Amino acid sequence: MKTYIISRNINGNRWSTVVGRDKGEHRNEKEIKMWKKASEAFKDFSSLCAVNLAPRSSLRNPDIEAAVIKATSHNDSHIDYHSAQRIFAWIRISSHYVRPVMAAISTRMERTRSWTVALKGLMLLHGVLSCKVPAVQKIGRLPFDLSNYRDRNPNMRHHEAFIRAYYAFLNNKSLFLYSHSQERKDLERTRRGKYSNENKQKPKQSSMMQDLVWLENLQELLAILLKIKPQKEKMMNVLVLEAMDCLIIEIFDIYIRICNGIAGVLIRIYSAAKTEAERALTVLQKAAVLGEDLSRYVDFCKDFGVLKASECPKIVNIRQQDIRALEKVINSDSFQQKTESPKEEGKSKIFVKDNEEDDDDDESASTSDSESTTTDESEDFDEEQEKLNQDPDLASPVSASR
Repeated sequence: MKTYIISRNINGNRWSTVVGRDKGEHRNEKEIKMWKKASEAFKDFSSLCAVNLAPRSSLRNPDIEAAVIKATSHNDSHIDYHSAQRIFAWIRISSHYVRPVMAAISTRMERTRSWTVALKGLMLLHGVLSCKVPAVQKIGRLPFDLSNYRDRNPNMRHHEAFIRAYYAFLNNKSLFLYSHSQERKDLERTRRGKYSNENKQKPKQSSMMQDLVWLENLQELLAILLKIKPQKEKMMNVLVLEAMDCLIIEIFDIYIRICNGIAGVLIRIYSAAKTEAERALTVLQKAAVLGEDLSRYVDFCKDFGVLKASECPKIVNIRQQDIRALEKVINSDSFQQKTESPKEEGKSKIFVKDNEEDDDDDESASTSDSESTTTDESEDFDEEQEKLNQDPDLASPVSASR
C-alpha cells in the first residue's frame, strides 16, 4: 500500500505524488522474508532427517552427507566453516572418503535451484580440489553439471552467470589435475619398464614440449578464472565476497606457477628445437596479455571490496622488448645452426624479470632494445622445481620430475 499527498495545481486540477510506503507494506515485506528463511531452514532440516535414516554404503556416509548439507545451507548470511573443515579433514585422513564426499556434493548440487546452495557447494568443491591428495586428482570430469544453471528466482540472472562461470573453472581444473596425474603415471611406468616394446618405440614429446603444454594449460585455466566476476553491486554479500577471496588466492597461485615455468623454459631456450622455441614465444606473448588482464581484474576486485585483492603481490608485466629479444634469438643464424655450447646456455641474454625486481632497474635494462639481463642460477631453479614437484595441486611440469 502506498501513501499519496493530494494537492491542486494552479488550474485546479488534482495531482498526486508518492512520498513513501506505509508501515503495513514494510511489515508485509518482513513477514515474507521471515517465512522464506523459515522455509529454507525447514528444507535443510528435512534433508538432515532424511540423511540420518539413509543406509550406509560405500558411496553413502550419513556423517559426510550431513556435513555437506550444513556446509551448503540455504542461509545466505552465514558460512559453516566448521563443517567444511571436517570434510577436508576426512579427505586428508583417507582417500576412501573422496567418493562419498563427491557423491554427497553431486546430489546436493543436482537437486538445488537456490543460488546460495549452488555457490556454497562450488566453494566446498573448490576446497576439495585444493586438498593435496592424489585421490582428488582422479576425479576428472565433475559428476554434476551446472553449465546451464537456473535459479528459481528469475531475477537472479547475474548470480546464475557467476555460478556457471565458477563451475566452468572447477570442471576444467579437475580435468587438468586428472590429465596431469595420468601423464605422471605414464612417466613412472616408462621408468619401470612396464610398457611393451611397441609403446616404447612410439615417439614421445620432448621435455621442453611437455613443459610448454603444461604452461598453455595453466594459461587457459587463468583465462577462465579471470572471467569470473560479479556483474552487479547488488551481488555484494558475504557469500560472493568469500568466493572472490578463494578465487584471488587461486589466481595468484596459478600466476606464480606460470611465471616460474616460463623462467625455466627461457633458461633452456638455446638447447630447444625451432618449433619448441616458437611455441615458447607464443606462451610468452600470451603471458604478457594475461598479465594486463590480471592487473585490471585485481583493480576491479579492490573496488568491489574483495579483501584478498589488497593483499596480492605486485604484478610485473612482461615487456614488449623482452618479447622482441626472444624473437631475434629464434630468428638468428646462431640459434638455427646451434653454435652455442651447453655451457653457454646459462649466459643467455633473454630472461624473465622477477616480481620482486625494483622499478629502478628498468633504466639500466632498457639500454639495449633486444637485451635484458639478470643472473642465471640453474641450480637454484632446479631446487625450486623439485619443491613444486612435491605439490600435487596443479603440480609442476611433467619433465621436471625426471
